[in-house]
Amino acid sequence: MELVVGRVVKSHGIRGELVVEVRTDEPEARFATGAVLTARAPRARETTQYTVEAAREHSGRLLLRLRGVDGRTEADALRGTLFVIDSSELTPSDDPDEFYDHELEGLVARTVDGDEIGTVTEVLHSAAGELLSIRAVGGDGGGREILVPFVTAIVPEVSVAGGYVVVDPPEGLLDPDFAAGDSPQQ
Repeated sequence: MELVVGRVVKSHGIRGELVVEVRTDEPEARFATGAVLTARAPRARETTQYTVEAAREHSGRLLLRLRGVDGRTEADALRGTLFVIDSSELTPSDDPDEFYDHELEGLVARTVDGDEIGTVTEVLHSAAGELLSIRAVGGDGGGREILVPFVTAIVPEVSVAGGYVVVDPPEGLLDPDFAAGDSPQQ
């Protein structure tokens, strides 16, 4: 299974540097000078290999220079490119409360009472923290996306082996009107 560890946001400067959105807990290892990156253009199946010539932080962002990307034109052409690894390259975590995104995707989400909510389709990483994107099942809200903050108070149990997550939603979180952005009547 292919996992994304970074995404090219845009070019930086005129010498071919790339601004990269990091999606790994190990950026210093994955994007180290000399590391070979596997890159896949958006919606493409084929991949290309690049060697990291330099990596540095600039204004809270990762800037990469890759061998063969020597100017702004080449860098602009890589916008949206994903850097990927095979999940078999990952070492299992020793922390029972730490999960890789691909371990959570596909798990059934249910309430503490056992009612099925839907399936985790994606883990979103935002400035405010991680969110589980859950595709709802059944009823009027079937098929809609529910975004659940991935914090212990709301997701008290995760069983990768059991194939489920337990959600203890605060009032309104699972309400289709609330999720659609409607504000409550006052």
